[in-house]
Amino acid sequence: MTAGSRLRAWGFVAPAALWTAAFFLLPLAVMALYSLWRRVGMTLVAEPGLANYLAFVEKSFFLESLLNSLEVTLTVTILSILFAYPLAWILAEKVPERFQRLALLAAVLPFWTSYVVRSYSWLLVLSEGGVISTFLLDVGLTQEAVSLANSRTATVIGFVHFFVMLLTLTIYANLVQLPKSYAKAAQDLGAGPVATFVHVVLPLTLPGIMVGAFLTFVLCIGDYITPQILGGAQELLLPQTIMLQIQRRSDFPMASALAMILMAVVTLAYVACARWLKLDRA
Repeated sequence: MTAGSRLRAWGFVAPAALWTAAFFLLPLAVMALYSLWRRVGMTLVAEPGLANYLAFVEKSFFLESLLNSLEVTLTVTILSILFAYPLAWILAEKVPERFQRLALLAAVLPFWTSYVVRSYSWLLVLSEGGVISTFLLDVGLTQEAVSLANSRTATVIGFVHFFVMLLTLTIYANLVQLPKSYAKAAQDLGAGPVATFVHVVLPLTLPGIMVGAFLTFVLCIGDYITPQILGGAQELLLPQTIMLQIQRRSDFPMASALAMILMAVVTLAYVACARWLKLDRA
């Protein structure tokens, strides 16, 4: 490569590199630096140390908030996969090709609604005077009003409603690219519908599942709005704990440390998914 070619190449790369450095690497470096500082009273002490990370380990409510986030996120991810795969399969295999775009449009309609509006809508549905409680009372299945709002169940329902659509799109994209001849070849070799799915269809659509699952994991574990609205602060998740450090205590170093821990968890999830997909492809 000549000097002129290298210069042109750097000219194309430089804008994206500068943008990434200014709006990702620099803020990340500042947050990492803040996480090493301490707040003493109302004073920010700029002395690097691991006091905030030690506090995360020593104070049980910090660790508990992380465990709550992981439990909710894993539950949402698993349920979303279980609901999304059949929906994606129906769209790809049972809906005529000329109607598939229309069906996909109907499937993504929830994305067109404000995230906050969806959360408050679920709050109305799950509350004591909501649709579910009224239906159970009308059919006589319960004698008292039932409320699912302000609970982990409500948080999971709100998340699953959103992420099922995301996973449906990623799985559907894999299913429509899967040649029909693969399943027919498996059936010609004596494999039944279940064996064909387990040994042919599922392994070939795992990339779509893993991509959707990872996106679900990242968006869910870092979400603040849905747990705040639907969970009713009955149990703290890590994003809520971070916001409490900022809003009530003005402890930006501790909030930065918690954010770095959250980012580390997401990074580990990415590494685990990337390695698993690499081994699967091998």
